[in-house]
Amino acid sequence: MELEVRHLRALCAIADTGSLHKAARELGVAQPSLSTQLRRIEQALGAQLFVRAGTGCRPTPLGHAVLSRARPLVAELAAIVTETRAAVARATDEYTLRIGATASRALPGWLRRLRARVPRTEPTLRMDVSANSLLRMVAGGWLELAFVHEVEGSPLCIPSGLCLRVLVEREPQFVTLAADHPAAERSEVRLADLADDHWMVDSTVDGEWDALCRVLRDAGIEPDMLHGDYLTAYSLAATGEVVTVSQPTARPRSDVVVRPLQGDPIGVRLLLAARSEAELDHGYDELVDAYWEVARQAPAYREWLKRSGTPEAARVLREPGTADTRVTPERVLTTDGTGTGEPYGDSVGPGL
Repeated sequence: MELEVRHLRALCAIADTGSLHKAARELGVAQPSLSTQLRRIEQALGAQLFVRAGTGCRPTPLGHAVLSRARPLVAELAAIVTETRAAVARATDEYTLRIGATASRALPGWLRRLRARVPRTEPTLRMDVSANSLLRMVAGGWLELAFVHEVEGSPLCIPSGLCLRVLVEREPQFVTLAADHPAAERSEVRLADLADDHWMVDSTVDGEWDALCRVLRDAGIEPDMLHGDYLTAYSLAATGEVVTVSQPTARPRSDVVVRPLQGDPIGVRLLLAARSEAELDHGYDELVDAYWEVARQAPAYREWLKRSGTPEAARVLREPGTADTRVTPERVLTTDGTGTGEPYGDSVGPGL
């Protein structure tokens, strides 16, 4: 077997994720297929590249040597493809923008705004619960932009070379509970009010399980945690079986309510990632407008913003068309993930 770029890409994905299961999900293949492919690669090279263990996969010394040569090749090929596609798009006045995102109600409005631009932009969307996976896809050239959230206390692994722009420095996370839950009558829910409840959290979302456990234990609560996706969690919350963390932009239903937690103990930072500032410009302003559109539509979030009393919140809450609803970001991140502490040029965006 001759090595091909797809084989090198598979090796990089296994090393980056530390798991055959996660790498297979990132590459869009079945785990048994990826395991077979890895064995064939190792047979072709005549040596073991990864040590398999119950905790995942880690490169052998020879594996590190191979990866050091493979990564530049994979990155260079991705750059060739990206630059060629951009040249073709410029020639045809239509630009295809490959977007990745974790879940957000802002996504439909973002896509709609991008399609309405002149010259036309045609976005494609890849969803993933793992922000780290999406960031690696941007760094590898498989996506142009990724809209992700970073859970407070669980920093993301930012690949070198990425540019990040902060959409919201700290978005509070709310709680969803049954409409007939005793705490549903409160405008703000205390963690103590939920001490006897089961919490359901999707542990595949980077950082969320650890963050919630940490917050509950800091409040003196030994959490009763259940794993499940958030669609299941909302369904069970409606029947009173569980309570669950939710984004503040979530809209209530007749059978559940969305409430802020007293003291806002759980927060996330919303980020847009790309390989260059120019690529960030292709989608940042549209995302800003889409996000604050859904923020205005969420009653609990509107009330929280009003109580926050910041000038930025006041501007955001104005109805569209009455004033510019975008606000200057507090800071922009450098490629090593640290804050510059300075606004980004003359561009605009929200900051709470």
